[in-house]
Amino acid sequence: MTFASNARIEQIILPATRDLGGFSVKRALPSPLRRTVGPFIFLDSFGPVTFGAGAGIDSRPHPHIGLSTISYLIDGEIIHRDSENYVQKIKPGEVNVMTAGRGIVHSERSSDTLREAGGRLFGFQSWVALPASHEETDPGFQHLGAQELPRVEGEGIDMRLIAGSLHGRRAPTKTFSDLFNADVALVSGARFRIDGEHIERAVFVISGAVEVVGQDERFTEDQLIVFKPGSEIVLKAIGPARLMVLGGEPLAEKRHIFWNFVSSRRDRIEQAALDWRNRVFPGVPGETEFTPLPDGPANIT
Repeated sequence: MTFASNARIEQIILPATRDLGGFSVKRALPSPLRRTVGPFIFLDSFGPVTFGAGAGIDSRPHPHIGLSTISYLIDGEIIHRDSENYVQKIKPGEVNVMTAGRGIVHSERSSDTLREAGGRLFGFQSWVALPASHEETDPGFQHLGAQELPRVEGEGIDMRLIAGSLHGRRAPTKTFSDLFNADVALVSGARFRIDGEHIERAVFVISGAVEVVGQDERFTEDQLIVFKPGSEIVLKAIGPARLMVLGGEPLAEKRHIFWNFVSSRRDRIEQAALDWRNRVFPGVPGETEFTPLPDGPANIT
């Protein structure tokens, strides 16, 4: 559900919830009334969920084109494997960046540690549409440990910069366009400024509640607040709060989406769908399962 708000706020988006076999994913982007914020074309939060011993997530091998995925964990462990032969465990506070470009296949599964003993899982995955000039770039992968991410602390703020640039800091995360993405924890009463250096800006409330200074409305858990361009925004925490902030320069061209494929060209998505159906994409070493193509690609949006 999406609805307009006041003079500084363009939209408030309530994510759709999807069950992925034992755990839920809350998808804030794309929504029926808004497809992107800056170059961010998907924003999913998964969990928090607690698995018993023997359980976990199993995202079977599936393909992507035309985007980069940014995975960030708050709790738990996941093992990433892809067709470029990267195998990487991601832990809390760490970032995995997978550039699909002209095409990559990957799987995401619970680690042996979590699967054997049980435990919690909580995190985010966003999809960043690549600029048209980089949609066919070579696929690749990057892992960043928690200590490699810029961190800003003080005045009740603890900000970890996941990707892009914000408040004069830049993350070493590989990106192809102007953007920002940060995990921000606030103590009660702390204020966090989001100035107008980026054209499109949004905040997803992970926990707690915040208000925009100078306005009465409060925003709570699982709401995505999209701000209007230009003005400085100051958020105030009502009790302890945690936020995912993101945005950047909007895409110059419309992006089409079908399943896991994103492109500025419909025919490119049609070709990718045909290639996946015909098993043209490379395999993931160590994986034998296959995710069938859903109905389409007549459902390209």
